[in-house]
Amino acid sequence: MKTGNILRPVFKYGLPLALSVGLCYYLYTKIDIEVIRTELHNCNYVWIGLALVVAVFSHIFRAMRWRIQLDALSIHAPLKPLVWSIFGTYAVNLLLPRLGELWRTGYIARRQKAPFTTVFGSMVADRLADTLTVLVLLLFTFFVARGAFIDFARQYPQVYQGITSTLNSPLVWACAVVGLAAIVALFVVSTSNRFVLKVRTWVKDLWHGFAVVATMPGKGRWLLLTVAVWGCYFLQLYMAFYSFSFTENLGLTAALVAFVLSSISMGIPSNGGLGPWHLAIIFALGLYGVGMNQAAAFSMIVWGSQNLMIVLLGLYSFLSIALENRKQQNL
Repeated sequence: MKTGNILRPVFKYGLPLALSVGLCYYLYTKIDIEVIRTELHNCNYVWIGLALVVAVFSHIFRAMRWRIQLDALSIHAPLKPLVWSIFGTYAVNLLLPRLGELWRTGYIARRQKAPFTTVFGSMVADRLADTLTVLVLLLFTFFVARGAFIDFARQYPQVYQGITSTLNSPLVWACAVVGLAAIVALFVVSTSNRFVLKVRTWVKDLWHGFAVVATMPGKGRWLLLTVAVWGCYFLQLYMAFYSFSFTENLGLTAALVAFVLSSISMGIPSNGGLGPWHLAIIFALGLYGVGMNQAAAFSMIVWGSQNLMIVLLGLYSFLSIALENRKQQNL
């Protein structure tokens, strides 16, 4: 077996796991376990349960949104399998980060006998919509909670300086220009190279699945579902604030800051956000005077309950898919 074939899965899946374990180890060497046990005992789990109900609806709305994109590509998948695919995506990502998106693409492509790259392109558009939504929320949050971000810059000036120096680095901009030129050359320069032609065909199919958002019917409903998905994400975190005495009176702005920072942390490759999500929540709550032990307790119970739900929904999804496949084989 080639060395590259061994190192690839190690870097792809081993590093996120190592990051999660390392951050959790760092976190739990800084907190008082007894304090956390007390806070977990005092938690109002009714609000946690209601937040989980809202979380399930966020997955269903996401499936409904994706269905609009697939319909525009003449891939008419029933809603139920799409919901299974969303449930399964999060469950797979909990074990192997980023593999869930490939799994759901492959499942729907096989089920509907559709080109993988076209379905994958629609999934990329789905995720890009999430990225743009986070950016919009970040800008909005900066205006309504400027004080929290100013406090961050004051407490951690080295982080602020690192960001500005990176953005002003000539090397970064030079690499961006070279990369863009290489991409343009790939599609402009005439060639008979089979590999290049194959890449062009793959990118064409990918773009077809991605660009359908701009031309598809039902764009208004798609936008409403986007608002519904992210509204549910925010609502489930805000409802969790009422589970603890130290967060129930913090208000919408604090919840928004915690929501945006934790959403950004999900971009860091880790197992279901384990580690980065906790630190983002702890930092956000710390800006509003919540102690590290209390914030850690909050992050533990909210993350733990959400991911327990994801595991259960994933098992339901995989079982439903297996039963459907068996039924099809017996026809």
